Amino acid sequence: MTVDTPASIDAQETPAATGAIETSERVASHLHPEGSARIEDHPVPTGREEIWRFTPLKRLNGLHADTPLDASVLDVTVNPADGVTVREVTADDPVVGSSGYLPADRISAKAWNAAEKVTVVEIPDEAVIEGPTVIEHHGNSAAGAGAGHAVIKAGKFSKATVVLSFTGEATVADVVEIVVGDGAQLTVVTIQDWADGAVHSSAQHASVGRDADLRHIAVSFGGLVRLSASVDYAAPGGAAELLGLYFADAGQHLEHRLFVDHNQPKTRSNVSYKGALQGQDAHTVWIGDVLIRKVAEGIDTYEENRNLVLTEGAQADSVPNLEIETGEIEGAGHASTTGRFDDQQLFYLRSRGIPEDEARRLVVHAFFAEIINRIGVPEVEERLLGAVEAELANHLNTLTR
Repeated sequence: MTVDTPASIDAQETPAATGAIETSERVASHLHPEGSARIEDHPVPTGREEIWRFTPLKRLNGLHADTPLDASVLDVTVNPADGVTVREVTADDPVVGSSGYLPADRISAKAWNAAEKVTVVEIPDEAVIEGPTVIEHHGNSAAGAGAGHAVIKAGKFSKATVVLSFTGEATVADVVEIVVGDGAQLTVVTIQDWADGAVHSSAQHASVGRDADLRHIAVSFGGLVRLSASVDYAAPGGAAELLGLYFADAGQHLEHRLFVDHNQPKTRSNVSYKGALQGQDAHTVWIGDVLIRKVAEGIDTYEENRNLVLTEGAQADSVPNLEIETGEIEGAGHASTTGRFDDQQLFYLRSRGIPEDEARRLVVHAFFAEIINRIGVPEVEERLLGAVEAELANHLNTLTR
């Protein structure tokens, strides 16, 4: 078990910043280099770089190096909700890049250039959409490497939910752009439910408009996943909630990197990720970074990560960061914990006649339910609760062997 920060999960505020910024003209944080769509602007990583030091490069099937990407590796099925428009455009369409995103690493730059077709999901202005729009991605083999690109645009004062689902076995790099119009409310759920042999690197960036609300939920259960989710603000008053859960089994690597760029005043953000690990060499990585620029007065932000280690041989790395350029803020804090089962919780349940196996299941179920119940899409919540139950069954079977 590894804990990379002394911060307590009970802490209400962490006034000191890590990684101080020397100038307000800096375009990004120390964990997020300046972006570029040119592959040659991103050297092949060696693993010594700060943004790559936790990633097992040898297991990426060459995504970070020179493996070519083929856009046809995945089978993609789109099920739009009534009132939502889905179209496919070429990479030179003006909608591509409308979020203001530029690739921050070599893999996302490769995906940006290799995806000849881009899936565009558009929610009209003032539309209130019932039910989710679901984009399913399925891979049948990890032999080739694929690229994908999607743009999700929520019009002004609209309300909608979009679900991205990844299953099967494949080697994939993709980019997802999210544009939340002024006053809009958008929920985006991304589910990485891969087979053990899959490799997936995903860069997902959102631009949040004036008084708009974004809820981004990331869920990872299988394969080797490196998901980078970033947010910035197009105008004051925007809010972003980034939620996530992950469950790593033996030999799996699940890495989530979060970056919130408070580049506008009176914006808000809340980050909450929970993970569980079981089995030899199960490894999870959570990097949370919040940059508060000099102009971002009156902002409020908090980020937390909690990890539950179920067996010996598993490792959780958790690194929260705050980079603050102004003291004129409402609040800024972060917290991280990594630990085992709470013996008092187990004792309490067992003292009331609940068998140990069932008590363990209830504790983990409650640990994840807090996040799952905030998704707000019943069919997605039911699917994730089922996946958690399956992981728990595997854990309990391991204990009884």
